[in-house]
Amino acid sequence: MRLSLHLGLTPPCMLPSTSFSTHCTLLTQPISLNRKSLENQPLKKWERLLDPVDSELIPSWFPAAHKPVKLGNRWMEYQGFRNWEGLLDPLDDSLRGEILRYGDFVEAAYKSFDFDPSSSTYATCRFPKSTLLERSGLPETGYRITKHLRATSGIQLPRWIEKAPSWMATPSSWIGYVAVCQDKDEITRLGRRDVVMAFRGTATCLEWLENLRATLAHFPNVDTDKSPERYGPMVESGFLSLYTSGTTMGPSLQDMVREETKRLLQSYGDEPLSLTITGHSLGAALAILAAYDIKTTLKCAPLVTVISFGGPRVGNRSFRKHLEKQGIKVLRIVNSDDLITKVPGFVIDGDNEVAKNKDDNVAGIPSWIQKRVEETQLAYAEVGRELKLSSKDSPYLNSVNVASCHELKTYLHLVNGFVSSSCPFRATAKRVPVLTR
Repeated sequence: MRLSLHLGLTPPCMLPSTSFSTHCTLLTQPISLNRKSLENQPLKKWERLLDPVDSELIPSWFPAAHKPVKLGNRWMEYQGFRNWEGLLDPLDDSLRGEILRYGDFVEAAYKSFDFDPSSSTYATCRFPKSTLLERSGLPETGYRITKHLRATSGIQLPRWIEKAPSWMATPSSWIGYVAVCQDKDEITRLGRRDVVMAFRGTATCLEWLENLRATLAHFPNVDTDKSPERYGPMVESGFLSLYTSGTTMGPSLQDMVREETKRLLQSYGDEPLSLTITGHSLGAALAILAAYDIKTTLKCAPLVTVISFGGPRVGNRSFRKHLEKQGIKVLRIVNSDDLITKVPGFVIDGDNEVAKNKDDNVAGIPSWIQKRVEETQLAYAEVGRELKLSSKDSPYLNSVNVASCHELKTYLHLVNGFVSSSCPFRATAKRVPVLTR
């Protein structure tokens, strides 16, 4: 596979006359690249083929990271308490910094995972809790890892699988971690103590198979008899399986999430506290399930916010209603060129604020059609607020393909450059994305 990248020209765009300090600029000269030298460079890992942007191609004038701003008493606003009203278009620079910061926590989960199927430690975490963040490129976060998290597939494998390579039948794998802010200066900057739960995306064979189980299933421990909807809260079967399945040797991801969250609430529940659950791809779906589970089962849970990168659809309209009722705030960062955000199933109400009549039917769609669609168990609903980006808006991305559009690195790059819907990309973004694992 040939790595084909070059820089192009972006159309000029002007910002409205506001106090917004970010400027949208134009690359007036294309940067010439030696394609032959690029093609002859060895690829360190197969994942390198998916990197849409090479850090060596970023111009030398690209500004470095700016110092994080103090959120103070506005921290709840940035955590979505008001559903990020007035912060997304144009994108507030402080919110941009927080999104990128949480994206780095997810990237650390990828960097810590052992992807090598030939390794004896395949599908485990490469680093101990004490050094995970530092060794994955985040040395000064102010956070401390308190818990490793594992996900287990509930798929029943046939007997012949015993003859296949062991990596094909790995049922349980390291999926992420829980980290707590311990640095006093960072707590002061954030305005509260923050707990982060970060999930990586799909990596193992069984996780890929779980992703294909697209039909909806009832979320356990929810009293559907009290739900006014016909089917009650339902979520994608494969995601639910990875979240709730356990083994005789280890607990389920659900049990680990509940146990650790409960312990942290007992330790820090008497002070301002937030729980930020973030993930990419499959990890974004698990983040939403974890948030829902925490708020519906644990009393006195703090404000729970989900920062979702490239997440697929998770549940039906009833699930979304219950999610919103619990006060869970979800910010979905979506690349409009990313096919993963458009699956599984299909959406009949598209917009979570669309008008409905008292029978809860979507305006303009006959009830009998909705009923037939719901009976297929493939009728999904989008959740939360959406920050819509596009790979086509970046002057640094020439190849728009399924793999690159879904990469977390692409998402961080696009968040870094997005200004507003009228000025979708700034060439002088304030953060050089980390683009190598």
